Order: sequence, then C-alpha cells, then structure tokens
Amino acid sequence: MRSTAVILAILAACISATGAYGEQEVLDYGMEPDRYSAACPDYLHYSMSPHRPLSEGPLSLPYQRPSPYCRTFSSPLVEKVIDELTSRMKDKDLARIFENAFPNTLDTTVRWHVDGKTGKSKKPKRNDLQEEGHWDGAQSFIVTGDINAEWLRDSTNQLAQYQPLAKKDKKLGNLILGAINTQVEFVIESPYCNAFQPPPPSQMAPESNGQDDAVHPAYEPTRVFECKYEIDSLANFLALGNQFYKSTGSKEFLHSRWYLAIDTLLEVLEEQAKPTFDAETGHFVPNEYRFMRRTNAGTETLSLGGVGNPLNGGTGLIRSAFRPSDDATILGFFIPGNAMMAVELKRTATLLKAAGKSKLAEKLQTRGESIEKGIWDYGVVAHKRYGEVFAFEVDGFGSAIIMDDANLPSLLALPLMGFVEKDNKVYQNTRKMVLEQAGNPYYLEGRAFAGIGGPHIGLQQAWPMSRLVQAMTSDDDEEISDALRDVRSTSRLGLVHESIHVNRVTEYTRSWFAWANSVFAQTILDIAARKPHLLFGKGADPYKIE
Repeated sequence: MRSTAVILAILAACISATGAYGEQEVLDYGMEPDRYSAACPDYLHYSMSPHRPLSEGPLSLPYQRPSPYCRTFSSPLVEKVIDELTSRMKDKDLARIFENAFPNTLDTTVRWHVDGKTGKSKKPKRNDLQEEGHWDGAQSFIVTGDINAEWLRDSTNQLAQYQPLAKKDKKLGNLILGAINTQVEFVIESPYCNAFQPPPPSQMAPESNGQDDAVHPAYEPTRVFECKYEIDSLANFLALGNQFYKSTGSKEFLHSRWYLAIDTLLEVLEEQAKPTFDAETGHFVPNEYRFMRRTNAGTETLSLGGVGNPLNGGTGLIRSAFRPSDDATILGFFIPGNAMMAVELKRTATLLKAAGKSKLAEKLQTRGESIEKGIWDYGVVAHKRYGEVFAFEVDGFGSAIIMDDANLPSLLALPLMGFVEKDNKVYQNTRKMVLEQAGNPYYLEGRAFAGIGGPHIGLQQAWPMSRLVQAMTSDDDEEISDALRDVRSTSRLGLVHESIHVNRVTEYTRSWFAWANSVFAQTILDIAARKPHLLFGKGADPYKIE
C-alpha cells in the first residue's frame, strides 16, 4: 500500500498543476506514471467544467483532454492526425472541439485492455458451459462514457474513426482486435442484450442499472448491464469486425469463438423473423424474447405482456424490440436496424468467402438479401406529401410509423451505412421528410437550435448527432456549414453533448458522451476529405487518413 505521504504528494502535484480553470498539465515530479493515476479526477466531473488553454476562436472553447497520465489509452498516430488537421483548420473553435473529441474514446473510455501477448488475464473458473478459447487473446472493454458499461452499438461507433489507423499503429489495432474479441464473448453469452458489465477477467465490479426488469431469456446481471434486444446491436458487432478487416486486411479475429458468435447471431435472426401468429393455424406463437420493466414511461417497456405489437409473417424482415435510442419500438420491424443488418451480413459474407468459408458465407448472404428485399417490399410507403419514402417502423400488415430518431442507425444515415446511395430517389424523399417538422414529429426547432431528437429525452431536446449526420449526407456547402456552425455553438464545454434544449444551448444532457464525440470526429474527417475548402479555406487540398 502507498504511504499517506506519497498519496499527499500525488494530490499536491495534481493541485499545483491545476490552473484557475482546472487545467491538467503533464506532471513531472519524479514519480512513476501509475502513481499519478490514483489522483486523476473523475472525468464525468472534469468534463462539466472548462479547462485552459482556451481556443483562439470567438467562443474561447476549453481544452478538455485529461492529463497524459490520466488517459486510458494513447496512440502516436491519433496525436499526429490531431496536429495535422487542427493546424490547417481556419475555425479554431471547431479545431478545439476536434482536438477534444477525436481522442475522447481513447482518452477516457478504455476501462480494461489486455493485448493477449504480454501476459494472460485472470480468467473466471471454468465450468461445463465454457468452451476452449473463452476470453483468450486480446480483450478490450470500452464504456459509453458516463456509464460504466459497454453498449455493443456505442463501442463500435466510438472506435470507428480509429479503424483507418489500425494497420499502421499495431497497439491501436490490438485494442480494436480486443474489442472484437470482447464483443464475441458478450454475443455468445447474451445475444439478446445491448449493454454489458465489465468482463469477469477484468476483476472490475459490476454495477446495477437500478431497474426492475423481467426478461426472457434470463441473463446473469453480473455480466449484463441491460438486456434490451435491439437488432442494430448485433449489426454493430458485425460492423466492428468488417471495419477492422477492411482497414487492416487481418482475419486474426476469425477464430472458433467468433464463429460461435456468428452462429448465435443467426439463431437470433431466425427466431426474430417468426410472425406473431402461425401462418397455418392462426394461433398465437410466443416470442423467444420478452421484456417487461416496472416503469411509468411507455417507451421503456414492451406492451402485451412484454411481447410488443403483432407482426406479420413472410416479410423477410427481422423484429427489433427496441430502437438504438433504447426506446421500445411501436411496430417491431425497425427499418434502419434491418437496413444495417442487411448491409453487414453481406459484408461479413464477403469476408467469409475470402476466408474460405463459402457455405457459411452463402447463409449470411441469403439472409442479408432477404432482409433487403423485405425493406423494399414492406418498408417503402407512399406519402401524400413526399412521395415514396422509407418508413421508420412497419408491422407487415400495412401499418407504418413515419418519423426518424437521432440515434444511429437512422433513416437519415442510410447512405452512411451503405444501404443506398445519397442520390437514391426514395432516400432523397425520406431525407427531405425527416429534416422538417411537417414530415417528422421529432424534428425539433427552437430559438437556439434545431435538429432531430426522439422520445428518449423529450420534445424540446434535439441531438447534435443528427446535425452531424445531416452534414455527412449532404453535398451542399451551405447546409454542411450551417450544421457545423450550429453544433459548434452548442459545444460550449468543448465536447459534443447527447442532446440540447432547442431554446437554451446551455441546457444539455450528458457532458461526457463518447459516441457523440466520435460522430463529430468522423464528420470533420469526412468533410476534410470531401469538402476541404469548408475547413481549410479556398483551394485547399483534401485531408485523408491513409
């Protein structure tokens, strides 16, 4: 144990390195870096206050990165990208947000990582349910930010902007490989669940989510933080591996545990493709997944005894009980989630063909094509004002929910997923619809901000993430610039928040939300490559990570 004198010395060092605005500087007091970590502030509280140095732009935005000794992971290539990009950016406030946001996942959310080479982590005791390879190799537990749990969807998106660097930065590549391996174990054990506790080998204590849930299939609460079945969680598991393969060409994650996770995922899709009523007898068929929460919020639980509203058969679509916002679906065929699953299944099929697994590849390809056909057959509806558009949710009986939500996957983000091209007519009609209040009940406008929100937070809270997706799906310079300006104006703490009150930009939810920061970074990188003049000035060369 450290002596009281040493702990006081560490605290004194941190205090003396803290300026009037709580600035953290590199500490150098002759002590080992691991000793400084004991005195590192909780980033949740740290992110709520501004820290110097301030940006040179008119908003004087704070520097919100923790001290190097307090960062949870570091990459020289990430630092190089920050330096190269921000030095060229004309808007120094946007540059400051990128400087804070691009590394935010590495700086603050890598709760546990082992490289699988320098030593083995302590594994849980084996039992008959565990198989060879359980928790072997690199492992990485990536939390969402202010909640000490990993969402499959969030962690995949949090790491996405680092994927192009993974081939050159071997340690960063190993971190992402570890994230794939950790998600593999989550999917095998609890494929219907969306958020997970620290892995047993990490020896980190689990936390309760404070809810009273009745879920089938049952799960182990020390392993699972929340068990809302969302089709996009499984699609994001596929996406993490597909992105890694695309960036690195590595098939290192194609081991026996990954193949077991794929089989488990396919079983879920088969179960959730079933209709509510048997096609021959018309009798009710209980669903394998049921969820009931003791709550007074209708979006937090499923109706009809935890099953949700009836769904028709023969559509090719896959049921999703919840949306990526963690809100319950109204009609269970959630179109953006199905679109993402179709794309990622086909991408995984391509990977499997390259690995010589043609039979399994054909199985995934067929399922992906079936879902895609179902979207075009049942997910496209005729709107009196906008023409043919993608519905948000359908039931296969003819009912449809017309809206969009800020969380990804969304209808607005369909081209980013690779489901359609930006110039697709149905998408263009849909895009116009969801970006105005006349077509989307969750397009929220106020005196200070406007954007897509959703039922998760409320009717006056728009999400900056939606404006960033708007920028990435636009080729119009003015639209892109307006979106960036509006997000900049809401990021007074130098980070991107979950949601913003449309009349008061100082009223926000979540000061530390790593997913939103990653989407901001991805947006800046996208514009730097496609529209460099908007960031660097007239005639500027594009910036691309290669």
